[in-house]
This record gives sequence, structure tokens and C-alpha cells, in this order.
Amino acid sequence: MRTEGVCVRIPASTANLGPGFDTLGMALSIYAWIGMKASEATVIRLYGDQMEGIPTDKSNLVYQVAQMVFREAGVKVPELEIAMYSDIPLTRGLGSSASAIVGALFAANALIGSPLPETRLFDMATAIEDHPDNVGASLFGGLITAVWDGGHADYIRMDPHEDLEVLVVVPDFQLSTTEARKVLPAQIGRQDAVYNISRSSLLVAALSQGRLDMISKAMSDRLHQPYRAKLVPGMAEILEQAVDHGALGVALSGAGPTLLALVDRRSGRKEELEAYLVNTMKAEGIRASAHWLNPDCEGTQLIGSMPSGSFLELIKGEVNA
Repeated sequence: MRTEGVCVRIPASTANLGPGFDTLGMALSIYAWIGMKASEATVIRLYGDQMEGIPTDKSNLVYQVAQMVFREAGVKVPELEIAMYSDIPLTRGLGSSASAIVGALFAANALIGSPLPETRLFDMATAIEDHPDNVGASLFGGLITAVWDGGHADYIRMDPHEDLEVLVVVPDFQLSTTEARKVLPAQIGRQDAVYNISRSSLLVAALSQGRLDMISKAMSDRLHQPYRAKLVPGMAEILEQAVDHGALGVALSGAGPTLLALVDRRSGRKEELEAYLVNTMKAEGIRASAHWLNPDCEGTQLIGSMPSGSFLELIKGEVNA
């Protein structure tokens, strides 16, 4: 047991990347932090604007997931001091719930000496989230392609090409994964299945070999995005036209409503692309903020012990580093 506690940093993630529904994910350079320490009584402190509405008792997701780790490892740590801060927007398609799950698993495991291998943490996270893409990306970093059989997740991790940059446009409204899944059809036709399998295969090959020129052909989708477009004003036009404004490819990030463009960082059209995305949503009456990000290649990291002083001071040091 680490008596001084632990503090971990967890990256955000994007899932699907267009055709890779519930199978492809990439870690992004927006972060959440979780501090955890054994305590005489459970105390949960939340920091940051993204924490509004999250419970501070033992129904808290981080506390609940931590207890799963302790049960799995055969130890008892019934009372915890937990601190949480996140820059990841809630219910926007950037893996906020996945980051909390992965962070809780990783922190709890580190707190008791890391008896569980990361592959087991991945299985546990996937079982909670019910798909491996977001949790795999947040845990391992980089690009993840994964399969889940209901009990075990197999994955391959790839380092993104050094010239790959990410522009996310985050609308000023929330969209839950549950609501976004309700609009999906129960069945799809063979043509649409083949369409997605071929694009997903091409996308994985293009990303693994650094073929940025093939991304635009590979990121189209018929499985979920056409049905979810009605939930995000401006999305249908953006999916069709963003490549003409400098994007390598564009997709709905996870269940949305965030839209994500992959960009060659050497491109001279970044300002044009950002203005196009924001203005297209503005024309639909939607306020949106644009953020230029990098793929995160480190995944979840143990960054130190639970600070005895201000948790926020530790986070500020991380953010400003």
C-alpha cells in the first residue's frame, strides 16, 4: 500500500474515427487527473467546471470502480480520499466517462502496489464501458484497434504519424451516448456492412503506415454517422465538405456532438478549416469552440503521490509544464 497515495493523469480520447464503430480509438492531449489515498473516512473533492453534478459520496464512479480493483486483488480499502480535476468536456464525445473509469482503475491498482496487469485493467474497463475503443486509447495512448468478446479485449496499439494533428470543434450542448445510440438502426444491409468494413480496414492500414493521403477516402461511414447527423446541426455538411477546406478527414467524435478533423500539421490551411467548421455550426445557431490537439502517445501515467497540500497546485504545475 502506498501510504502517501497516488496521482494519475489520464488523456481524453476519440472513438470510431468514422467507420471503426466501437473498435477504433485515439488518445488526445486533453487531460483529467485523479488523486487517491487510503483514509479514515471517505472524502471526495472535485475541482474544475467539468465536475458539476458529479456525486461526492460513495456512489461516485471513481470510488465504485476503485472498489472493483480492490475486490479483484483481494484487499480491503473501504475509505478513500479522492481528488478529481478534468479539462475533458462532459458528454461531448471525448471520452470523459472512459477517462474516469481508466483513471480510477489505474490509481486504485497503483495505490495497492499494482498487482493487476494493465491487460486486466483493460478488460475491466471494457466490461464497464461495453466497448474497448475509448478506454483502450486512454489507458495505452496512441491509436488503438481492439475487439471485445464479452470477457476479454484484444488490441493492437499504434503510434500516430508525427505529422498528424487533430482539430476538435466542441458544440455548446451535451449529447449522451445513450441518446446517440437510440437513433441507430437495429439492422444494416450487406452493402453498408461491406462499405464500413472496407473503409475501416483501409483507415487502419493508412494510419499504421503513415499514408495521410488515404485518410480522406477511409474515414467515411454508413453505420452510425448518417443517423446521428440529425442530432448535430451542420454535421452533414461538414462531413461532406471539410476535406475541401483542408482536412485530411473528418468524423463525429465518439457519440458526439464534437466533430473531429485529422489534419497534416504542415498544412497552410488550418485557419481556413477552423473558420469553416465554427462558422458552419454558427450558421445553424450552434455556438462551438475549436481546439487544436495532438495525439497523446503516453496513455495513463502515474505522476506522483497524492499531494499533502493543494491538489490544484499540482495540476497547475502539470498544465503549465
